[in-house]
Amino acid sequence: MEEAKDNPLPQILNPQDLPTRRRTSSSTLRKPGVLSLFADLLPSPSADDEGYFSSPGSPSVSSPTIAVTDTEEEEADPIDAQEIYDLISTISDPEHPLSLGALAVVNLADIQIRGPTTARSRISTVEVLITPTITHCSLATVIGLGVRVRLEQALPPRYRVDVRIKEGTHSTADQVNKQLADKERVAAAMENGTLAGVVRRMLATCV
Repeated sequence: MEEAKDNPLPQILNPQDLPTRRRTSSSTLRKPGVLSLFADLLPSPSADDEGYFSSPGSPSVSSPTIAVTDTEEEEADPIDAQEIYDLISTISDPEHPLSLGALAVVNLADIQIRGPTTARSRISTVEVLITPTITHCSLATVIGLGVRVRLEQALPPRYRVDVRIKEGTHSTADQVNKQLADKERVAAAMENGTLAGVVRRMLATCV
């Protein structure tokens, strides 16, 4: 018997109406699994994945061209909220065969990027507020984990990720937010094989 869904009739947005600006080339995004807190939980890039975030014909490492550092290119073309939205909007919901963008669990307006707090710091923070489809959603923590893993997986190390439940949208938001903000608790949770498998399936639809 199929397990009952928390929200069997969620509001669904037309994917074609969702805001997007897909990039064909960006060295500011990391390939899946590189230098990530959750690298061991996700598939390693294969030979077929080489150049996933670069456009056809871009120079290889051995190409005799002048190298541009990640820092230089990142400063010239910084990551913005739209790019973050594109990274997480295609994550699959753990309960429905739909994306977090289509379910309005993640929204462009709820993404902010805060720059370094001091002149000597290069650390920026990506803040994402998620909106569960119902106030008592039992999978809110899992969704938050999926969003956090996706961003930890894709962003350069100088970005910190802050994923939280949007105020007033969940009955246990404070508890969920504490779990998502605690790196040790997140890492411990992701050591659970079943939970790690759920997150992998959520991220399998990312483009």
